[in-house]
Amino acid sequence: MNTNPVLVNLIRGDLVENSYRGSYVVVDSEGDLITATGHFRQTIYPRSSLKPIQVLAMLESGAADQYKVSLQEIALACASHNGEEQHVEVVHAWLNRLDLTQGDLECGLHAPMGRESAKALAARGEKPTTLHNACSGKHAGFLTLAKFLEAPLKGYTDFNHSTQQKVNELIAEMTGTDVDLAPKGFDGCQIPVIGMELQGLAMAMAKLVDPKNMRESLQRSCARVVEAMQQYPHLIAGTGRFCTDIIEKTGGEVLVKMGADGVFSAAIPKRKWGIALKIDDGNLKAAEVALMSLLSRLQLISNIADFTNYLEFPINNWNRQIVGKIRSAI
Repeated sequence: MNTNPVLVNLIRGDLVENSYRGSYVVVDSEGDLITATGHFRQTIYPRSSLKPIQVLAMLESGAADQYKVSLQEIALACASHNGEEQHVEVVHAWLNRLDLTQGDLECGLHAPMGRESAKALAARGEKPTTLHNACSGKHAGFLTLAKFLEAPLKGYTDFNHSTQQKVNELIAEMTGTDVDLAPKGFDGCQIPVIGMELQGLAMAMAKLVDPKNMRESLQRSCARVVEAMQQYPHLIAGTGRFCTDIIEKTGGEVLVKMGADGVFSAAIPKRKWGIALKIDDGNLKAAEVALMSLLSRLQLISNIADFTNYLEFPINNWNRQIVGKIRSAI
């Protein structure tokens, strides 16, 4: 196979206007393949879909216990959030408890991902801060780890900083990736990204929900991450967002985490499965449709009628008339 298969089509009127190729893989915690399509062993950057794995370093080190990190804060460390008031308040309080400020966050500035959040901020005549960055919770987690390690706070995003070394140790353990030899880069929020096989990402998510073969401390850490995601789905993304909707409406039976450029990871606690999906050209909406279709075909969603807008996403013109749709091609 020279190219990945078409997973999603955008149909406008009588014509397939755009097609989106990609691959996915589903594995269990023993590493057995459940189903896959395309180049599921291709090397990808998992981007923010890896956050539930990255946060394990803070828990494993003892930093979370020493600084009394709550389940809400663990959820936010896994999040790509909307920058809603609740998201901002939790991160702000977390930093205050550590005697830190938003100026210590190295994630940079952008308008809140949530459209309503951005509008509300503008209406108040306020400008976004690092607290509104979708990754501010992850960065608060890294600062917690850096403080615990008594490492310099400045530069905690550097590859060679002890914080990132601890994070990469957990990434290697959970995904089976040789971090030293893997491709490396930087994410939009300045955190190092490690290239890994799509199957390795799926394997990490399967281990997250079924860590029985791991040391006891890591089993407890994985359980805390799963509990945080299940109990606080709104903190994982926010109002109207795919990840929050899936976790919330399935009662935590399906845990999903988006990443930039068309990557998704997911975990199915009852089945002990992990899922990873990548749309080649990075289209996030196509990735949502592809993942929703996969979850439906694997019969992992009992209340599928609640997710029809993700199975077939409507395309509207400027008059708000439906003129097309994005739907699964498989």
